[in-house]
Amino acid sequence: MDANGEFDVNSLTPRYKQELQQFIQNETQKSKLQQSVHNLTDICWTKCVTGSIKSGKLDKSEETCARNCVDRFLDANFLVIKQLEGMRG
Repeated sequence: MDANGEFDVNSLTPRYKQELQQFIQNETQKSKLQQSVHNLTDICWTKCVTGSIKSGKLDKSEETCARNCVDRFLDANFLVIKQLEGMRG
């Protein structure tokens, strides 16, 4: 660390730089996955849960709707990923 309490990445060995880069990539991927789960939850909850939950669980139609919503969301994401991979080469 320098006098300002900041860390100089350039002082790291190549091995540690690579480990740091991998760590940052992993954390970024986790963050993106969490954001995707939050988006999915928001979309499907808003679409499928239209009333109050009285019995501590979703009623049958809400549960079916939520399951289908998640399935379609995942299908769409996989399709987009497949298309992007096809464009890359």
